Amino acid sequence: MSNRKLFKGGCVLTLDKSLGDFKKADVLVEKSKIVEVKPSIEGVEDCEVIDASNMIVMPGFVDTHRHTWESVVRNVGADWSLTKYLNSIYFGNIGAKLRPEDGYIANLLGALEALDAGVTTLLDWSMVISQEHTDELIRGLKESGIRAVFAHGIPGDRDYWSRDSRLNHTEDSKRIRSRYFSSDDQLLTMALAIRGPEFSSWSATVHDIQLARELDVLCSMHLGFGTWGPVDRSIEKIRREKLLGPDLNFVHSNTIREEEFKAIADAGASVTVTPEIEMMMGHGYPATGLILANGGRPALGVDVVTSTGGDMFAQMKFALQAERARVNARLLMEGEMPERLSLSARDVLEFATIEGARALKLDHKIGSLTPGKEADIIMIRATDLNLFPMNDPVGAVVQCAHAGNVDSVFVAGRAVKRGGKMLYKNMDRVLRLAREARDHIFSQYGNPDGLWLL
Repeated sequence: MSNRKLFKGGCVLTLDKSLGDFKKADVLVEKSKIVEVKPSIEGVEDCEVIDASNMIVMPGFVDTHRHTWESVVRNVGADWSLTKYLNSIYFGNIGAKLRPEDGYIANLLGALEALDAGVTTLLDWSMVISQEHTDELIRGLKESGIRAVFAHGIPGDRDYWSRDSRLNHTEDSKRIRSRYFSSDDQLLTMALAIRGPEFSSWSATVHDIQLARELDVLCSMHLGFGTWGPVDRSIEKIRREKLLGPDLNFVHSNTIREEEFKAIADAGASVTVTPEIEMMMGHGYPATGLILANGGRPALGVDVVTSTGGDMFAQMKFALQAERARVNARLLMEGEMPERLSLSARDVLEFATIEGARALKLDHKIGSLTPGKEADIIMIRATDLNLFPMNDPVGAVVQCAHAGNVDSVFVAGRAVKRGGKMLYKNMDRVLRLAREARDHIFSQYGNPDGLWLL
């Protein structure tokens, strides 16, 4: 098979402001890299031509926060608050029943789910019980073919998850950095998933941030939500201790102050908004507008498939409409009708692609169809009934499309989905192992909520 692919005649959304978008264009890929994007590319020999007519061709989505292992207990929490979720999943409950082999199939299933929906990159904010669990979680991601940042976490028990906890992040992170992530030039890279100052002692937080810097990896933490954020002023404390930097990723941040958002933006750090889960569970109102007003650009994440689906289409819509509703409500309270909506569909499409790549420190490799970047490309059928006739491709992707419209997915130039079908060879095995993992977990945990467990 040729090392070259020519995506021919698609509506191309590059998400690269210097290139712009094309009503009709070609994209040339050689091996894993994008070589050229222009209205017509001719005379290319030894090339697989991919018919992209009637398709939107764009970068794959970048999900910057997902607890991927929870795919084997998906949708158990449709009615869960945040406190119910934490008490059910962590603190010695559902998560503690996970065997290493369950972690493998959970991450494989969750990553395949993401790819099917056009998510070519995700940050897997992992829960780690043992070295064996870690190895199996990584194996599942690798087997799926997804591009992923494995954010190495810690056990989900109360010994660790307490603001009094002086337990440091496990030293096993050094082993996996050396064994699995010695090169940053691969599909799987590493981050550290730390508890942060609202779920561990300050000394543990300082240690964990410094450990991430010793390992030279991104450091991600949940922060500034629920009733914790307004009290702790965690960002101000991190800034005052000269720990705030571009290698920190803060998840949620619903209730922090405006000056703290400005400090984050000034430091080049990132904020991940998971709008659907935040509004549902009680984290607080999504911080999208406050981030923008203070010089930042948010990234998006699915968060937990215990309570929502694993696609970014829903998250784009929630982020967009929640922020528009916030601004519109304020105007209505002042006796004014909104004349112009406060946030555009293009903004939100950027949050789900290039801004996600920036948050993960991967924007030099992915997030836009820029020549020289990795060919993480998705094709969305413009002729599907919910999208046809196509009049505004950006608006269609953000407001109207769903995972079923994703026709083809390529990661680093390699097809993982074509013609609406996943190319993974043994999906029946995945489903069987996932069901066995689910059954084992609930046989140990019980079924207090009367789930059907089909």
